[in-house]
Amino acid sequence: MSIEPSSLTDRARVHAALGDPARLAIVDALTLGDASPGEIAHALDMPTNLVAHHVKVLTEAGLVVRTRSEGDRRRTYLRLLPETLATLGAPPLPGVGRVVFVCTHNSARSQLAAALWRHRTHGPAASAGTRPAARVHPRAIAVAHRHRLDLDPTGTAHVTDVVRDGDLVIAVCDNAHEDLTGPVRPRLHWSVPDPVRVDTDEAFEAAYTELAHRVERLAPAVTPAAGAHHA
Repeated sequence: MSIEPSSLTDRARVHAALGDPARLAIVDALTLGDASPGEIAHALDMPTNLVAHHVKVLTEAGLVVRTRSEGDRRRTYLRLLPETLATLGAPPLPGVGRVVFVCTHNSARSQLAAALWRHRTHGPAASAGTRPAARVHPRAIAVAHRHRLDLDPTGTAHVTDVVRDGDLVIAVCDNAHEDLTGPVRPRLHWSVPDPVRVDTDEAFEAAYTELAHRVERLAPAVTPAAGAHHA
């Protein structure tokens, strides 16, 4: 996965601006509303010249803008730019047509990940295995049922029969990530422990939780390709 150097530079500048406790306090103060530099100084018990210095750094980082009061033109207000804060999240993945989750047997982790993705994003998703089993593991079906996800007990498939151009392929197990070195190559790798090896309800619940957290982290970063159909 490649990231533009300019994007890294911009994000590093924002991180540096937020690295000072006083500047972070100013950002916190502006999160829910605008304020003048004087009001910030009073609220934070900070000298006005120090506020001016920190506001300058925050402005140069693109976190804060000044606006002139419509009432008293001598007064300025500071406004936080939340879209700049949003850039500190995961780097964007534009043009994703469909997300395909791959594990070894396509009987647990990849099935749960695809179901979670469809539930979270309402976007197209599929799952596959490098050596697919005949059926989905009963404990995977059970944990999905507990969390109101639907899994087809016989819906397993081989990766070469599922993956097509434009798919975002995610390996959700180490073996699949290491085995897929040919034309089908995962773009992302999630090292999720295999619950089948332990074969307890607790292990499957832990795999579900790990996958749910990772789906939640990835979803805001994905921009669907033009014409991508929702499942």
